[in-house]
Amino acid sequence: MQSAGKAAAGRFHRLRSSIGRHPTAVTVGCTLTVAVALVIGLWGKRGDFGSALGDAPWWILGLAILLQLIWLVLRSEAWHVCVGAAGGAVSRRRLYRASSVGYLGNLFNSQFGLGVRIAALRRSAPVDSPGVSTLLAAEVPIMVVEGALVALTSFTLIGPLGVAWWVPLICLAFALVVIGILVRVARDRREGFWAGLAVMRGLQGRSRIIGLVVLAVSAQVVRNWLVLKGLGVDVSVFDSVALLIAAAVIGLLPIGPTLGVATAVLILGANGVALSAAAGALLTATAAVGALCFASWALVDRMRRTDPVAGALPI
Repeated sequence: MQSAGKAAAGRFHRLRSSIGRHPTAVTVGCTLTVAVALVIGLWGKRGDFGSALGDAPWWILGLAILLQLIWLVLRSEAWHVCVGAAGGAVSRRRLYRASSVGYLGNLFNSQFGLGVRIAALRRSAPVDSPGVSTLLAAEVPIMVVEGALVALTSFTLIGPLGVAWWVPLICLAFALVVIGILVRVARDRREGFWAGLAVMRGLQGRSRIIGLVVLAVSAQVVRNWLVLKGLGVDVSVFDSVALLIAAAVIGLLPIGPTLGVATAVLILGANGVALSAAAGALLTATAAVGALCFASWALVDRMRRTDPVAGALPI
C-alpha cells in the first residue's frame, strides 16, 4: 500500500514537472481537445448554432464590448491602486498601457496574461515599478476579493450544477478567513514580496479595492445577461452570476479561447446546447474585441506621447 502511494506520488510529481516545463504546449493541447469535443457535440446542431449567432442584435453586442472595456478599466485601476500602495510610482497611463497588453494575453490564459502585464510594466517603467515578486503579490488582494465575491454568490451554482446548499457557506467562511489572514500578514510583513499586500493594511485601501472589484464584476454580470437575453436564452441575473463564477473557476484550467463556449454549455446547456454555445462564443468574441480596443488605445497613446527626437516616453 505504501509503495503504491509513493509510486502514485512520483507519477503526479513527474506530470506536474512536465506541465511546468511545457505550459504553452499543455495549453494548446487542452484547447484543441476541448475545441474538438465541442465541435463533435455541436455538429448535429450546427445549423441552430449558426442561426443563433446571427440572431444577436448589433446594439447588444456593442454594449457587451463597452461593458468589457469598463471591466478592463476598473480592473486596471484596481491594479494601479495595489501597485501604488506597494511603493510603485508608475503613472496611471503607463500602467494602463501595460495592463492592456496583458489583458490581450488573458484571451490565451489568465496566468500568461498576468505575466505579460508584469513584464510590460517592468519594461516600460523599470525604475518606478516595484520588483517582479512584489508585482505578483500586488495581484493577490484583487484575486482574494474576487474569490470572496465568488464565495458570496456561489449559491447561484446550486441549481445549474446541483451543488449542496452548505457548500456556499463553507466557501464564504473560507474566503473570510483568507481575507483576515491576508490583512494580518500585510500588517506584519512589509518587505520584498509582502510589500505587494500593502493595500490591505488600511481600511481605505481595502475599501477602494472592494469597490472597484464589485463594480468590475457587476459589469461582467450585466454583460453576460445582455448577451444571453439578446440571443433569447431564458436566464435570470443569478444565471449570469453562475456563468461568471464557472468561467472564473474553469479559467484556472489551460483551455484558452474555448473557455466561454465550454462554460456556457456546462451552466446553460439545459436551455439548448446550440443556443448556449452561441452565447459563449459571442461572449468570447466581444471580450476579444474589447481587449483589442483597449490595446489599440494604448498603442495610439504610446505613439502620441513618444518624443519624436529622443524616443522617450514622458509619462
